[in-house]
Parts: sequence; structure tokens; C-alpha cells
Amino acid sequence: MKATRIEHRFVDAIPETLEDEVLYVSIEFTTAVHKCLCGCGQEVVTPISPTDWKLTFDGETVSLDPSVGNWSFDCQSHYWIRRDTVRWAGQMSEEQIAKVREKDVRSKAAYFDASCQKVTHSAPAHRPGIFGRLARWIGLRRS
Repeated sequence: MKATRIEHRFVDAIPETLEDEVLYVSIEFTTAVHKCLCGCGQEVVTPISPTDWKLTFDGETVSLDPSVGNWSFDCQSHYWIRRDTVRWAGQMSEEQIAKVREKDVRSKAAYFDASCQKVTHSAPAHRPGIFGRLARWIGLRRS
């Protein structure tokens, strides 16, 4: 039976045995895990990162963004978790699933490309140490 609500639990580590309709959130491992909410029993792992899922905790409930699409499972379930409530999406075609996967790959590539450029461009210029500046000041070294 499809779940309509979940309970969330913040844990240090993901337990060996998962309970139905419970979203386990490990901040240390930046991961949320649950059994598929369609009832098939498959384990769903949602890494929390800028390029995967974002978790929002409002003090009482949790939300995951974007939706959870279990397209590699037989059930191919697709749903959102918003404020501990499950909102079901319709079935997607193979073509639609492929487009979503391609978009995810492009988004990750763009994110990491931009991150690399930020690191490259924001690296501080080399500045000589105190002895280099002193040597240049007294004329022993040119800049």
C-alpha cells in the first residue's frame, strides 16, 4: 500500500533494518535512507549534497527536493516528500526518465565545472613572505 505520510528520524548511522514509512537522516553521512514508499520494500538512498537532494527541516517536519524517482526499481515509483507528507507523481515514460537522467548529468557537470573555476579564479596571488619583502625593500631582490 502506498504511504501518504512518513516519520523522520535523525540518526548517527543508518540502521541495518529499516522500518516502513520512516525516513532516516544521517547528517554525519549527509544521507537520507528509507524503504520505497510504494510498499515494494526496496531501500532508497538519497545523498544530500548540492548536486543530489536537499533536505529541509523546519523544526517539525522534513522535505526532500527534488522528487524521488525510483526508476531502476521494478515499481518505478515517483514521489515527493514535503513536510513529512508523500505526494505521488504519475508514471513516467522511458523517454521522460532518460531526459531527467541526462539533465541530472548536465547539472552535476555544470556545478563541478563552476566549482573548479571558482577555485582556480579565487586562489590568492602569491605574495612574498616577510624576508622576501625585506630583501626587495633593501634592494637585494627585484620583484
